Formats: sequence, structure tokens, C-alpha cells
Amino acid sequence: MLELKDVTAHYGTSQALFGMSFSLEAGQVATLLGRNGMGKTTTIHTMMGIVKASGGSIRFGGEEILGQPSFRIANLGIGLVPEGRQIFPNLSLMENLVATASNHLGVADPWTVDRVFALFPELETRTGSMGNLLSGGEQQMLAIGRALMTNPRLLILDEATEGLAPLVRQKIWAALTEIRKAGMSIIVVDKNLSDLLRISDRHFVVQRGQVVWTGTSADLQADAEVRQRYLGF
Repeated sequence: MLELKDVTAHYGTSQALFGMSFSLEAGQVATLLGRNGMGKTTTIHTMMGIVKASGGSIRFGGEEILGQPSFRIANLGIGLVPEGRQIFPNLSLMENLVATASNHLGVADPWTVDRVFALFPELETRTGSMGNLLSGGEQQMLAIGRALMTNPRLLILDEATEGLAPLVRQKIWAALTEIRKAGMSIIVVDKNLSDLLRISDRHFVVQRGQVVWTGTSADLQADAEVRQRYLGF
């Protein structure tokens, strides 16, 4: 479904990605792991066309997307839940959900408002609340619901549970488990390793803008040296 090969990217004269390469099969859940500042968010932004790649190849569904504008990449079926949630503050919860709703790919069983509310019942009672009046947990649920309403083939979550209370984090992980059961491919960036090990098929450890280790949850759980060296766990 997705293949990054030797992707490089810069911020001005500073290089951030140094040959980023990994691939994801349809229906898989994968993580990008690593300490802060190692290039995880830059990788996501480069995939989405937010940061311009300076070299390499990014193919999604067999189509080269490197260099394409962000709206085109989104229309091909990639939904992003960005770091910081980025909810529209002057729109209501309902308006946030429907503002970008679409089904460009003609999904037979599309994500709808009712389906999002079934996933996150807490949102249904706040439909008229403005985005900036929602709690952090509600905003994260809304950000996930908003991305699902675009009916993507691949869902990307950057810092999925950062700053959330433990109970809310549990609800987010439960929701991702349900989304996975529906067959959607997912890439997650997060620091909660125990939850990531439980839901993910593969892990890509990022160090200084490139993948330095890859393996399954069982592989990562068994390799204490990799966890300590690159993740600090």
C-alpha cells in the first residue's frame, strides 16, 4: 500500500531526513518510534506534501505521490490526525466533522457522523459546542473522527494520546483497535509503547531521519538493547 524509498527532506539548509525507507501492507498497523527530534513528524509531513521532499520516492497504492499537493494526497485516501489536533476553534463539533467529509473512493460502508458517534459516544452530546471549548480528550476524539469522515485507506496519527488522561488514552486505544478490525491501515506515532506493542503489526525505529530498526511487536519486546538505545525504555 505504501512505500517510502530513500526519502530526503530539508528545512532550509538543514537536512532532516536521510534516506527514509519503509513500507506498509494493506490492513497493517505500523508505528514510527524514536526519541523527540528524530524525524517522525517530518516523515509524516513529507508523506502528506506539507514538507517538500528533496529526493527519493513515496508511492501510495502504486502511485507516486512525492511532489503532489496535500489536497491531492488526501483525496487519494490518506487521512491525517495531526499533532496538536488542530481542531477548527470557531466551528462547532458537528461542523468540524462535516467540513471535510467525503467519500472520493466510493467506500461501500463509509464513515458517517452516526458511525463516528458510535465509536466515540462522548462526542454526541457536544455537537453544538465550539471546537475551542472541548476538552483535550474530546478534541482528540474529534480529530480522529474528522479524519475518518474523509473515508481514507490509510489513517495516520501523530502523537495520538499525548497529554491525555489515562482513561481517555484507553478510549483512544480501544477506538484504534475497532478501526483496525474494520480493515483500515494505520500508522501511529506515540510514546505509549505498551499500547503500541498490543495493537501494531510492525514497528519502525527512527534515528536521525532514517529507519535504523524494524520488526514485529514480539521482536521489539524481546530486544531490550534496541528499546534502551533508541527509545529509552
